[in-house]
Amino acid sequence: MRLRGRKGIRESLEEQQDLVILEPAQYKGKWQQVFGNDRPIHVEFGMGKGQFISQMSFRNPEVNYIGFDMYDELVRRATEKSRLAWSNSEVDTPPNIKLALANIEQIENVFEPGEIERIYLNFSDPWPKAKHARRRLTHPRFLDKYRQLLNSKGQIHFKTDSETLFEFSLNSFADSGLQMTNISLNLHREGINEEHVMTEYEQKFMGKGMNIHRVEVLIGKDALEEYGKTRLEKYGK
Repeated sequence: MRLRGRKGIRESLEEQQDLVILEPAQYKGKWQQVFGNDRPIHVEFGMGKGQFISQMSFRNPEVNYIGFDMYDELVRRATEKSRLAWSNSEVDTPPNIKLALANIEQIENVFEPGEIERIYLNFSDPWPKAKHARRRLTHPRFLDKYRQLLNSKGQIHFKTDSETLFEFSLNSFADSGLQMTNISLNLHREGINEEHVMTEYEQKFMGKGMNIHRVEVLIGKDALEEYGKTRLEKYGK
């Protein structure tokens, strides 16, 4: 993927230090200090234009959010989405979101073990060719990284329009011994599910009548214990 953006993108990002972090590795183990509180940290890997992470930050002020992407132009667009999401509030800068430039391949250099509570993977590149399977963000080699970074309440929330990637991911989660729940083959079967913030891609695919696949993966000890206590309630037992 190659983006052609406007001139001066890097300069624009450098001028937005209140929102943008260009060298996130320097804050490894210090993210609570960055936000100035001890609230849980949720991250989105591959945030695209930032609609999802921006809306999530506005809806959930009790959570800190970090959106990651490896392209300057997408980070720039995400700054616009974030400021727009908070534009009707009485704050100059969105208080609970940071937008970071980083390659997920080295994400273990950005966080200490147990530093984050939730990972969102939304419409990740499906890398359809078998020889590129290792690049998929739900490949076991990435799952091993996520398990190290997530805390006792840790979860992964995954959404995609790709049936092939979803099938691969379910098998990858299972082969890695991870507990899955709330699996959906058509998230918006009965109309737009207002409980879920949609990404730009999701809106586009919905307009074409495509199914959205979603699953939650429980990683942390506390998350698994809570699931064990409530898992039968949905079946009326």
